[in-house]
Amino acid sequence: MEVGAHLTAPASEGWAATVTETANTAERSGIQVIARAAAILRTLRDNPSGMSLGQIAERVALPRSTVQRIIGALVSERLVISGSKGGGVRLGPELGSLAEAARYSTVEQCRPVLADLTEATGETTDLSVLRGDSMIFLDQVPGLHRLRTVSFVGEVFPLTTTANGRACLAQLPENVAQQLVEREWDSSDREGSIVSMMARLKDIRTQGLAYDLEEHTSGISAIGFAFKDWAGDLHAISVPIPSSRFDTARVTVETALQKAMRAIKDMMGAREMGEV
Repeated sequence: MEVGAHLTAPASEGWAATVTETANTAERSGIQVIARAAAILRTLRDNPSGMSLGQIAERVALPRSTVQRIIGALVSERLVISGSKGGGVRLGPELGSLAEAARYSTVEQCRPVLADLTEATGETTDLSVLRGDSMIFLDQVPGLHRLRTVSFVGEVFPLTTTANGRACLAQLPENVAQQLVEREWDSSDREGSIVSMMARLKDIRTQGLAYDLEEHTSGISAIGFAFKDWAGDLHAISVPIPSSRFDTARVTVETALQKAMRAIKDMMGAREMGEV
């Protein structure tokens, strides 16, 4: 090599590095836009009556111009719409169909978990979802015993006396859970201590499992846990057991449910499940 000579990268290598850097920047920008759009959709979810662009911008801490561009894209996909009578922007109809698809997927994805639970315990296993102020059964794998509990898809159950209902209540904000408890007690002319109920929900939140010791149906006890699906809806998996064999089956069922909780946590991408 001559004195004063120096090594230089071929021009093609410099071009390739520039292209790679540009691609990485574009990818990061795309991910950032998705994250911002998700933040806006969650904000609108929590304000169903609609919000102005300024209100949204303030809530998600973004410039109004940025929010306007993202909202424009979401409107074109029918993910958000303009509210009537100046109600601002609210969630659009396309999200409803996506949420419905997610619910079907939840049933399908949870079916193997239910089957594993029934195989491990011999007991019936149920999947239910919180809708308004009730639990609605979505799926069931019948138990292997001759004496077993049976419910029907679409059947509605209360919140305060069932294992699945209590599990879901424990995952709600305390003020929301208290309102639902009091509303159910009022509608059914039941009396109870709200202090004791809230303490019980706190225990469920800590332990992860909820119990029904013949409080809903005489002769039947149950254990269950709650989780949120990909759409953020609260579901519960529960194992109802004839009380005549509850004490014998309890440890086995608790162990199997703990394993199911871990499986659901992995499946749902570690969404909130009472910090399981």
